[in-house]
Amino acid sequence: MAQSGQRENVHQHSGWLLPAGFVFAIMLLSGLLLGWYLRPGLRAPAALTGQSEFVPVTLGGLSLRVPTNYIQNPAARSGGPQESLSLAALFPSWQGYSTELARQFQGNAPNSAVVRILIRRDANAMGAATRLARIYRPNLAALEGVTGPFGLRQYGFAADSGYEKTDLFVGGSGKGLLLLLCGRPAADLPSPNCQATDRPLADGVNYSFRFKRAWLARWRELSGGVDGLIARFEKT
Repeated sequence: MAQSGQRENVHQHSGWLLPAGFVFAIMLLSGLLLGWYLRPGLRAPAALTGQSEFVPVTLGGLSLRVPTNYIQNPAARSGGPQESLSLAALFPSWQGYSTELARQFQGNAPNSAVVRILIRRDANAMGAATRLARIYRPNLAALEGVTGPFGLRQYGFAADSGYEKTDLFVGGSGKGLLLLLCGRPAADLPSPNCQATDRPLADGVNYSFRFKRAWLARWRELSGGVDGLIARFEKT
């Protein structure tokens, strides 16, 4: 009888100890993983690297030599022919990613200084004047617009246009007309961007760039800086 009772007690304990140990192990592992992920220190955004060797890249007839720490898409860092090329740099220094500058490349603050540039092949690209006439004017609330800030002409879009949460700013830069589509600050959009729409760069190749609306006052510097950065990378 005593032996039977002992066996019964062992059986009862093993029934809850095994699941409890399993749950404890899972919780411990999850805690360790969470602690590792949230550990102090700066980590590079997933698509950026601190390496800075030059990579030869071609987009159609355009040839570039770009440091890898500017290139966002890891696949493009192998160089060669590309359909598109995404770059990131800090305004106004126009530096690429490095471990020292990691904090400035992270996050999505309203005053983030990161400028993102997209160069892409597009045989059917429209110039700014054509895009304004064909794409935007039919959707404007008022064709004449108003005098906007910072030497820009400002336009609002009709409520049912699909652009109703966006402002259009038009100005002139070293490469002609510049169109800037800027999101309006809102509760669900506390950190809005401005995007300079496609501009010609070479035959069948255009570029656009994106920055935080908080930097709109310096749109001329931004436009000129992007042009200068791309010119630095062009192979002569």
